[in-house]
Amino acid sequence: MNTEMLDVLIVGGGPIGLACGIEAQKRKLSYLIIEKGCLVNSIYHYPTNMTFFSTSQKIEIGGVPFVSHQDKPNRREALEYYRRVYDTYELDIHTYERVLNIEEEADHYTIESSKGTYRSKSIVIATGFFDHPNLMNVPGEDLPKVKHYFDDPHPYIGHKVLVVGGANSAIDVALECWRKGAEVTLVHRGEGVGRRVKYWVKPDIENRIKEGSIKAYFESTVKEIRQDKVLLNTPEGEKIVENDFVLAMTGFKPDYSFLGKIGLEFSSDDLKMPVRDEETFESNLPNVFLAGTVCGGMQTNKWFIENSIEHASTVMEEIRKRI
Repeated sequence: MNTEMLDVLIVGGGPIGLACGIEAQKRKLSYLIIEKGCLVNSIYHYPTNMTFFSTSQKIEIGGVPFVSHQDKPNRREALEYYRRVYDTYELDIHTYERVLNIEEEADHYTIESSKGTYRSKSIVIATGFFDHPNLMNVPGEDLPKVKHYFDDPHPYIGHKVLVVGGANSAIDVALECWRKGAEVTLVHRGEGVGRRVKYWVKPDIENRIKEGSIKAYFESTVKEIRQDKVLLNTPEGEKIVENDFVLAMTGFKPDYSFLGKIGLEFSSDDLKMPVRDEETFESNLPNVFLAGTVCGGMQTNKWFIENSIEHASTVMEEIRKRI
């Protein structure tokens, strides 16, 4: 066991976790960030050619300037930026270490990880939601041809690709694969392309659908996935689509298994938002705080990097007051 008593242990090494570490440093709090993957693991697993919706200035943290070639940065630039943030503040972060359990003691918490045991007076949960895809729960979803993450369009050149979803990720994937030579079909349960799709992308996908370059089935769902085809439920009845790959861009959710295991409570509605104090961001557990996109539960369009950075200073100031 690590015998040092930390002021705060931060679970999650994404942008908000890093911001929490910076704010802890500013207040001279002893801290440690634990991340189960690499630095900003979720951004690393974004599609290779992804462009952020926000401008670079809006997602700056710790006063480190984020300079990008365009107004809106891409994945590669973001990874370089957060490496510079890490170096600038010499953040104390353990990557490739997973928090397994958290136990409440009389005056602190004992945190068990895959590599050790720690003690801390307080904890910040900044685990986001990107690691657990929303499954379609249909026969054949476990076939190797079905992907819930997308990295690059190159593997799909010359193949029949079904893209599931109508939000930003699905639309980006559909357009990228089509432009690289895939035969793309889009299926979405909504009436049309999602209204929150990036304004500079929406006309592009709508024009590709209108001209017939990309086939689209709206108000439709996947019924079954087979080795060489997919069965769809559509307003016109069941349709059979020849298929080589299914790219299910159906969104993600927080790690409710872990969050529930450590004792966090959630709202009883479909949003399953973690219970927290609106002013301090403290959860139902004393001195356990929430920060970043995890606060939105299933409402994954509520919090982003740019509007949850401020969580870090709010939480760390509250922790400082209690030390």
